[in-house]
Amino acid sequence: MAQRVHYRKRISFNTRSNQIRQVRTPGGKLVAQYVKKRTNGPKCPITKQRIAGIPALRKNEYHKLKKSKRTVSRAYGGCLSAKAVKQRILRSFLVEEQKIVKRVLASKSKSQKAA
Repeated sequence: MAQRVHYRKRISFNTRSNQIRQVRTPGGKLVAQYVKKRTNGPKCPITKQRIAGIPALRKNEYHKLKKSKRTVSRAYGGCLSAKAVKQRILRSFLVEEQKIVKRVLASKSKSQKAA
Protein backbone atom coordinates (compact mmCIF):
# COMPACT_ATOMS: atom_id res chain seq x y z
CA MET A 1 0.00 0.00 0.00
CA ALA A 2 1.27 3.48 -0.86
CA GLN A 3 2.42 5.67 1.97
CA ARG A 4 0.56 8.89 2.61
CA VAL A 5 2.03 12.27 3.47
CA HIS A 6 0.46 14.80 5.85
CA TYR A 7 0.92 18.55 5.84
CA ARG A 8 3.16 19.73 8.68
CA LYS A 9 1.65 23.21 8.95
CA ARG A 10 -1.87 24.30 9.83
CA ILE A 11 -3.04 25.08 6.27
CA SER A 12 -4.74 21.99 4.89
CA PHE A 13 -5.41 23.23 1.34
CA ASN A 14 -3.21 22.95 -1.74
CA THR A 15 -2.66 26.69 -2.21
CA ARG A 16 0.27 28.50 -3.86
CA SER A 17 1.91 29.14 -0.51
CA ASN A 18 1.41 25.56 0.70
CA GLN A 19 3.16 23.52 -2.00
CA ILE A 20 5.07 20.40 -0.91
CA ARG A 21 7.46 17.80 -2.30
CA GLN A 22 7.34 14.24 -1.10
CA VAL A 23 10.80 13.22 0.09
CA ARG A 24 11.96 9.87 1.42
CA THR A 25 14.23 10.16 4.45
CA PRO A 26 17.24 7.89 5.05
CA GLY A 27 15.07 6.02 7.57
CA GLY A 28 12.67 5.08 4.76
CA LYS A 29 9.88 7.40 5.92
CA LEU A 30 7.98 9.59 3.41
CA VAL A 31 7.70 13.20 4.57
CA ALA A 32 6.43 16.52 3.19
CA GLN A 33 9.06 19.14 2.31
CA TYR A 34 7.70 22.65 1.73
CA VAL A 35 8.67 24.36 -1.53
CA LYS A 36 9.24 28.12 -1.55
CA LYS A 37 7.55 30.29 -4.15
CA ARG A 38 9.62 31.19 -7.21
CA THR A 39 10.17 34.84 -8.15
CA ASN A 40 10.61 36.58 -11.49
CA GLY A 41 13.78 38.36 -10.43
CA PRO A 42 14.75 42.00 -10.97
CA LYS A 43 13.60 43.83 -14.09
CA CYS A 44 14.84 46.99 -15.78
CA PRO A 45 12.31 49.83 -15.25
CA ILE A 46 12.99 51.26 -18.72
CA THR A 47 13.12 48.22 -21.04
CA LYS A 48 11.10 45.86 -18.79
CA GLN A 49 13.67 43.08 -19.44
CA ARG A 50 15.14 40.76 -16.81
CA ILE A 51 18.50 42.06 -15.64
CA ALA A 52 21.14 39.57 -16.76
CA GLY A 53 23.63 38.23 -14.24
CA ILE A 54 21.44 38.59 -11.14
CA PRO A 55 19.72 35.51 -9.67
CA ALA A 56 15.94 35.43 -9.22
CA LEU A 57 15.54 35.20 -5.43
CA ARG A 58 13.03 36.29 -2.82
CA LYS A 59 13.56 39.86 -1.55
CA ASN A 60 15.00 38.90 1.83
CA GLU A 61 17.43 36.37 0.32
CA TYR A 62 19.41 39.06 -1.53
CA HIS A 63 21.02 40.38 1.66
CA LYS A 64 22.60 36.97 2.25
CA LEU A 65 24.38 37.13 -1.13
CA LYS A 66 27.80 38.64 -1.73
CA LYS A 67 27.81 42.11 -3.25
CA SER A 68 29.36 40.70 -6.45
CA LYS A 69 26.38 38.34 -6.89
CA ARG A 70 23.84 41.13 -6.30
CA THR A 71 25.13 43.56 -8.92
CA VAL A 72 26.76 43.69 -12.32
CA SER A 73 30.09 45.52 -12.69
CA ARG A 74 29.15 48.47 -14.89
CA ALA A 75 27.40 51.81 -14.55
CA TYR A 76 23.85 51.26 -13.20
CA GLY A 77 24.73 47.56 -12.78
CA GLY A 78 21.87 45.70 -11.13
CA CYS A 79 19.41 48.57 -11.68
CA LEU A 80 19.23 49.03 -15.44
CA SER A 81 19.75 46.57 -18.29
CA ALA A 82 22.76 46.93 -20.60
CA LYS A 83 20.47 48.12 -23.40
CA ALA A 84 19.07 50.95 -21.25
CA VAL A 85 22.56 52.07 -20.18
CA LYS A 86 23.70 52.06 -23.81
CA GLN A 87 20.69 54.22 -24.80
CA ARG A 88 21.43 56.69 -21.98
CA ILE A 89 25.09 57.02 -22.98
CA LEU A 90 24.17 57.50 -26.64
CA ARG A 91 21.48 60.07 -25.80
CA SER A 92 23.82 62.14 -23.60
CA PHE A 93 26.53 62.02 -26.29
CA LEU A 94 24.09 63.22 -28.96
CA VAL A 95 22.81 66.03 -26.70
CA GLU A 96 26.38 67.23 -26.15
CA GLU A 97 27.07 67.08 -29.90
CA GLN A 98 23.94 69.12 -30.56
CA LYS A 99 25.07 71.79 -28.07
CA ILE A 100 28.45 72.04 -29.83
CA VAL A 101 26.78 72.37 -33.25
CA LYS A 102 24.50 75.13 -31.91
CA ARG A 103 27.53 77.02 -30.54
CA VAL A 104 29.37 76.72 -33.86
CA LEU A 105 26.35 77.94 -35.84
CA ALA A 106 25.85 80.86 -33.43
CA SER A 107 29.49 81.92 -33.77
CA LYS A 108 29.27 81.68 -37.58
CA SER A 109 26.14 83.84 -37.72
CA LYS A 110 27.83 86.41 -35.42
CA SER A 111 30.88 86.58 -37.61
CA GLN A 112 28.71 87.06 -40.73
CA LYS A 113 26.79 89.90 -39.07
CA ALA A 114 30.04 91.60 -38.08
CA ALA A 115 31.39 91.34 -41.60
